[in-house]
Amino acid sequence: MKVRRYEIGDTEAIMKLFSDTIHEVNIRDYTKAQIDAWTSINMDVEVWMNSLKSKLTYVAQEDDNILGFGELEANGHIDRFYCHKDFQGQGVGTKILEQIELTARDLKIQKLFVEASITAKPFFERKNFIVVKKQEVERKGQKLTNFVMEKMLFND
Repeated sequence: MKVRRYEIGDTEAIMKLFSDTIHEVNIRDYTKAQIDAWTSINMDVEVWMNSLKSKLTYVAQEDDNILGFGELEANGHIDRFYCHKDFQGQGVGTKILEQIELTARDLKIQKLFVEASITAKPFFERKNFIVVKKQEVERKGQKLTNFVMEKMLFND
């Protein structure tokens, strides 16, 4: 498995991975109505392409398969961070997060922060992120619980 920067040709596979992971992995922590609302965001390829290339997006790949992806914004925010439903618990997320942390340190970003789903919270806790607050976000009339979590990279 290698981790590399996002390329335009990855877009459709990333969109499918996003939807499949939420429908088949996150479903254990959220209702079907919540999942449907979560995945009802704009699934236009052009919109995703622009979003993915506007951030430092990293892709984990093995052979021709995309196993996961994660996005780092210049302010230290980790936006979308997903691992393929068939590759959970196999180090994919760890590899992507290691690359994100390396990039963040190179950019002198003080801290990383993420809004982790109930499903992703244990992963980020294992990576030394701490919960700042529990919150509810609304998507299409559904309230979804997530956790604002952060990790300091540099101590003053």
